[in-house]
Amino acid sequence: MNSEYYIAAGSGGSGGFDIVVTPESAGWSESSLLTITLAPGESVDLNTGRDEIMVVPLSGSATVTSDGTEFTLLGRASVFDGPSDFVYVGAESAYTLGSRAGGRFALCGARAEAKLPFRYVPAADISVELRGAGNCSRQVHNFGTADTFEADSLIACEVITPGGNWSSYPGHKHDENTENESALEEIYYFEIAEGPDGSNGFGYHRVYGTPQRPIEVLEEVRTGDVVLVPHGYHGPSVAAPGYHMYYLNVMAGPGPERAWNIVDDPEHTWIRGTWSDQAVDPRLPLNGPTLDSDPEGA
Repeated sequence: MNSEYYIAAGSGGSGGFDIVVTPESAGWSESSLLTITLAPGESVDLNTGRDEIMVVPLSGSATVTSDGTEFTLLGRASVFDGPSDFVYVGAESAYTLGSRAGGRFALCGARAEAKLPFRYVPAADISVELRGAGNCSRQVHNFGTADTFEADSLIACEVITPGGNWSSYPGHKHDENTENESALEEIYYFEIAEGPDGSNGFGYHRVYGTPQRPIEVLEEVRTGDVVLVPHGYHGPSVAAPGYHMYYLNVMAGPGPERAWNIVDDPEHTWIRGTWSDQAVDPRLPLNGPTLDSDPEGA
């Protein structure tokens, strides 16, 4: 039986959206994610309401218009073709998303107190880093993290895990506001690259709790699946050999500081110490420049 925190592809959409995760549907207070597929020439009129939104092309290109200003998103062919440009739309804003050639788009959201300006960020400005080493190597697109982009509460990034590798490892958590940790609700949206013959790939994702706050999730994930992390340790995300894994992380929390502060599962944190003697997976970066390297990152 699948966990209540797992949303299978094709089962979580409504109102023209392929995926709808809101604070109300997730049973929490801050984070949201919607994805939408637009046919060639199609457009939709939207409103951010209480949320701030980052519009990220998963495939295809688009235009985003708000308050008389239009930005063109060049996008990408797929999530495995390097980082994409994106647009930020502040809270309480009407906007129109349209696509001349069609495509799929993620609307990463979080409750916001302040209304910040409508902005565009080109793909060339996205921080790309390699984390870990050996079979824990992964590629991270830090397009909407707290140290790279100004927002009220929303934090978002993308991770590419080559086939056979582990990411979000060792398991870590961020469910308390302490000196070393920030409370963040997290959404994982997955896509898995096809095999050379078009075969459907897969991976696995783990969430587990503490004695004080138990949670138990172990799911096989495929393209379009979502896993919610309300609390607890999460990781690893495991890409089956032969199939690269992508996931989009959307996070926000009720704390006063917009920060991604984590603590490892103490039983496994020693693994980080083994990476200094290993090389980063030579398959990385899959696409795009490498601007930074962080062997200690999650």
